[in-house]
Amino acid sequence: MEKGKQSFIAEARRDQIIEAAIKTLDEIGYVKSSLSQIAKRAGISTALISYHFSNKEDLINHLLTKLLEESTSYIMDHVLAANSAQEKLNAFIKASLSYQNTHPAHNTALIEIVFNARTPENIPYYKLVDDEEEDPILAELKLILYEGQKSGEFKSFHVDVMANVIQGAINEYMFTNPVLTKKVDLSTYINEVVHIISSAVKK
Repeated sequence: MEKGKQSFIAEARRDQIIEAAIKTLDEIGYVKSSLSQIAKRAGISTALISYHFSNKEDLINHLLTKLLEESTSYIMDHVLAANSAQEKLNAFIKASLSYQNTHPAHNTALIEIVFNARTPENIPYYKLVDDEEEDPILAELKLILYEGQKSGEFKSFHVDVMANVIQGAINEYMFTNPVLTKKVDLSTYINEVVHIISSAVKK
């Protein structure tokens, strides 16, 4: 019983540190963040963070995993609630784009890590590619497109190309084009992308 209690407390402490790391990345960015800055926002000592995570890189990697799992779960929940392939595709696009609006600090933290963190070999995280394991979100998107073609809802097109076009439209608003986000509000962008993609895939 005591061991279980200790494990629960340790997990709660790790979650507290992770949330503080998200807040730190959101407020001051990856470059200026440090264990001391994270500890300050968590209201604990730097030594306590070091007890749970070996260094900043270890903490960031745990945080990145959590953020990716969280965003994936958010999108999948919306997709699974839909029925037809078209409804699933619309839900996928809407959820992917609306995640940043419902989880702004988490989305900012994810962007900060992906575009600023580097491996010990100085490789930017955004350049890392795992040839053996496909991104689960991209895999789900391809599955939706394949199912739509199989059911006759969607016309014939190259699924890999279409999936990357859709992801490109999503990432353009989320990560790479601040000028666009200032000119076009999220709701308008979602509606336009859903309309354009629906017209492109519909049989």
